[in-house]
Amino acid sequence: MKRIAVVTGASSGLGREYVKLLDERLAAHPEEKLDEIWVIARRRDRLEALQRDVRIPLRVIPLDLTSPSFESEIRQLYESERPDIAFLINAAGFGKIGSYADISEQDAGRMVDLNCRAPVLMCQLSIPYMNEGARILNVCSTAAFSSFQYLGIYCASKSFLYRYSRALRVELLKWRISVTAVCPYWIKDTEFIPVAQKTDSHSYIRHFEPASRRTTVARWSMADTINRFAVSTPGPVCTLHRIFGKIIPNELMAGIWALIRRI
Repeated sequence: MKRIAVVTGASSGLGREYVKLLDERLAAHPEEKLDEIWVIARRRDRLEALQRDVRIPLRVIPLDLTSPSFESEIRQLYESERPDIAFLINAAGFGKIGSYADISEQDAGRMVDLNCRAPVLMCQLSIPYMNEGARILNVCSTAAFSSFQYLGIYCASKSFLYRYSRALRVELLKWRISVTAVCPYWIKDTEFIPVAQKTDSHSYIRHFEPASRRTTVARWSMADTINRFAVSTPGPVCTLHRIFGKIIPNELMAGIWALIRRI
């Protein structure tokens, strides 16, 4: 039986960093044996190129997680391989900036599919192949803590994933399988911001400072996952947002956001 990690969104950004961190951790802790990392994303060439950066064998699985057929393909792989899944890292996701009129129906549907449906189905499919001590890391966002105008669908999708992760964690405690919801602020050196800005109007947000860097977010959140934290807020802005989101009404938060996004 192969002991593996599964990482979605591994072709770029946080997903790619998590693969490198797993490889680095295994080098430092060889007793935490992993036979392979299964990397999932649409772009095969980028997944294959990732093998040059890590020592552990990668199994390249080029899949579009917004496709209706991805579930059956993953199920068939699991049933044929019967792996022992030590880590499931759901890092695939994307967002769009704009009003309801600026975002196409296709992009709206893809946001819901990739940010909500895909991680839920990956958890449903993977958990039967997990044993005591396994870990699930779901990349949510600080957007999960409030509903912000011109990020409405994205905030709602990440709030869904955050709430799902918190509930799933409690369900799995008796099997000692941990679930961590990772909620970062803007990350400046991934493809997220450029993709989010590709709408008819992205001028609703004038800047993205003080944005984090992907290496910092990945290392911080991986440490929180290893320590089995329920929530990881890998930076001061998202940590404060989580606190304020608990005590400030959403309407007032939306007003504060209206000021911040114009600065």
